[in-house]
This record gives sequence, structure tokens and C-alpha cells, in this order.
Amino acid sequence: MKQSSHVQQRILALQGAVLNDSTLHDLDRTDYRLLREIVEDGRISDVTLGERVHLSSTAASRRRKILEERGMVPHYTASLDLNRLGLGIVVHVSIELQSQAEHLLNEFEAAVIKCPSMSYCSFVSGDTDFMMIVHVRSFEDYDRVYRSEISTLPHVAKIRSSFVMRRVADRMVPPALFQGRT
Repeated sequence: MKQSSHVQQRILALQGAVLNDSTLHDLDRTDYRLLREIVEDGRISDVTLGERVHLSSTAASRRRKILEERGMVPHYTASLDLNRLGLGIVVHVSIELQSQAEHLLNEFEAAVIKCPSMSYCSFVSGDTDFMMIVHVRSFEDYDRVYRSEISTLPHVAKIRSSFVMRRVADRMVPPALFQGRT
């Protein structure tokens, strides 16, 4: 088993943050309907939102604001079609570090944040330490990114790249969140 006590502490902290969060119990069916509509269209007007969840626009606005203040909707963003913008190749990159010493993890994380081709990176359990998603224009572009960004990251022992052949699903929120709640 490769997990250090540092890794175990991180996992327990994350689990505790989820399990001890009583705010989930304070949400009612209307809150979940509001959240579902906001996920579908973050720019939805209060009038339309109210109509869809059977509230006045004032009530919908007030409840949306409460959900935002409680951190349920931490920010709004636009979804871009990266394929149409020239970044049509998606690469999942698994990275294993030489060690999981805390200072090495911190140095790696600080460096990976600076990688301009990376859109997502997470510390994970299992056979690898980090999972990244990289967007590139071509295989030649990935070779450049690999050589100039990924292979230069500190403390890397092993890199495995998997090219996405076809997107099957791409959801911001799993539908299960709303099942039985709306």
C-alpha cells in the first residue's frame, strides 16, 4: 500500500468536510429544483427561474442568493467548445511521483498549476498520484506540451497518457444529485 499518513490525513479531512456538512440537510425540494435549473442555465433570469420552480421571481431570487451565500453555487462559468476553438484533442495524464512526502506534493502542485495546457488536476488514490486533463491542437502539440510542461514537473517518477477517442458523457453535475429530491 503506497499511501502515506499525509495522504490518509488528506482523505480523512475531505471525508469529514463532506460528512459533517449539515447544510445538505437544510435543502428542500425547491432548493434542489432551483439548483437543477441553474445547472442547466446559469444565466437564467429570476422571472424564468421562478416560473420553472413555481415561485415568484422575488422568492426565486432570494433563494438563489441564499444558495450562493451558503456556497452551494460558488461561481458561474461559461462552457466553451474547445474543439471549435482549436483544442480538439483531450489527453488524460496519470502522474506518479517519486515520493509522497508533503514538501514534494506541495512543490508538484505549485508547479502543475502553472501548466498552461492543463485544465484539471487532482490528487487521487490508487496506483497513481495525480490525474490531469490536457487540451491540445494535435499529436505534435501534445509532444511539445509533454516535453515543455509535463515532463519538467518536479519529482515525477512515471507519466502515462491516454488520448480521448470519443466523449461519451460530459456533465458538470451528476443527475443522481436531483433524483428523488425534485
